[in-house]
Amino acid sequence: MNAPTTTSEDLLYSVTDGIARITFNRPQARNAMTFAMYDRMAEICQEINADRSIKALILTGAGDKAFASGTDISQFRAFKTAQDALDYEARIDRVLGTLEQCRVPVIAAIAGACTGGGAGIAACCDIRIGTETTRMGFPIARTLGNCLSMSNISRVVALVGPARTKDMIFKARLVEAPEALALGLLNEIVPDVETLQRRADETAKLVASHAPLTLEATKEAVRRIRRTLSREEGEDLILKAYMSEDFREGMDAFLNKRAPVWKGK
Repeated sequence: MNAPTTTSEDLLYSVTDGIARITFNRPQARNAMTFAMYDRMAEICQEINADRSIKALILTGAGDKAFASGTDISQFRAFKTAQDALDYEARIDRVLGTLEQCRVPVIAAIAGACTGGGAGIAACCDIRIGTETTRMGFPIARTLGNCLSMSNISRVVALVGPARTKDMIFKARLVEAPEALALGLLNEIVPDVETLQRRADETAKLVASHAPLTLEATKEAVRRIRRTLSREEGEDLILKAYMSEDFREGMDAFLNKRAPVWKGK
């Protein structure tokens, strides 16, 4: 049974034979996420939780250049106060928490760049399939000078361990597909985007054929085992980064395509 396709300018959603699919649809901006896209993704996860006919969810990006390259940086221009920073992180924590707790298996089909908020989304997924062009990471120490939320740090550390998490972020490097596979950031690699979409569909159909309560229980058990730090535990770190002169400098430099000059304050 097919459900009608829901289309907005920036995010596409459809359901076919019990398999839901979200496509981040801003290829001209490397599928950078707007606040509306984050919110719509969370709404869809809640809709799926209420619709037992849906058995699996695929997330992917339009085109072959990026899965999602993070939050659209222009939206940070509105940040004026400490509360703006805290509200942003609360919003992202809510959205990614909703994605992580979606009752069905979530499969990320990742081509090209998967960075910043995009990598945060991927870390919430249950199965991550990449192509030979996939690159993953959080290059914020080179670009914006902000920091990851406590929940995002918790997820990345759970996937690759504390030492590799620091290596990725300190060096602001993007992990190429073979290393991402070895680290556990990817579950498998396929040659190209066409194969990627086919493999994501095959994987979704496979898990959809299995006992749903077994999958739900396993998914929730793994989530409970891995303790996620609360947003409140990291508010001091969020404010230290987002209220700094360096964050303003990083944002301005990024938007004006120049190298930032860090001051450490």
